[in-house]
Amino acid sequence: MSDNDYPWEPPLAGNEVQHLTGAVDRLRTTFRWKAGGLDSAGLQHRVGASTLTLGGLLKHLAAVEDYSFTHKLRGEPIGEPWESTGWDGGNDWEFASAADDSPADLYALWDGAVERSHARLAAALADGGLDQPIHASSDSGEHANLRRLVFDLVEEYGRHTGHADLLREAVDGLTGEDPPAGWHP
Repeated sequence: MSDNDYPWEPPLAGNEVQHLTGAVDRLRTTFRWKAGGLDSAGLQHRVGASTLTLGGLLKHLAAVEDYSFTHKLRGEPIGEPWESTGWDGGNDWEFASAADDSPADLYALWDGAVERSHARLAAALADGGLDQPIHASSDSGEHANLRRLVFDLVEEYGRHTGHADLLREAVDGLTGEDPPAGWHP
């Protein structure tokens, strides 16, 4: 197997940007693999008393991607496709409304959001690197930097990829840390 079989692996000895973006991309890939290839029943499966579903997580993380790289990064409105969906900015909406979406729509929503995030992050990195201030700020007005935004995304995906592990295993028994070599969504 070659490195091309595992394109989601961060570099072994890269720089800070490569490792940070590589960590986010590896988590994104693992999450997408865990949520991938399911029908409506699989995407809406719940475990115990939890209301979390893989479909809800797909929609939530798509919103996090777009919100992070529009509003938090530049102070811009989140835009489409969210403005025409009835998105109200609350996490409960994403999780509850996902039950009304087809698997194809949920996968397209997440895949599109990640594609937009890649482009927006690359542009931001080219425009000032990880130390540049972003729009998001504390209550006292201190602005976060781009590094903090990307670290927050690592944390968000870390949490929800763990949820996806449990949910997917309950759906059909799929386990593992990474997709198999050569996997693509």
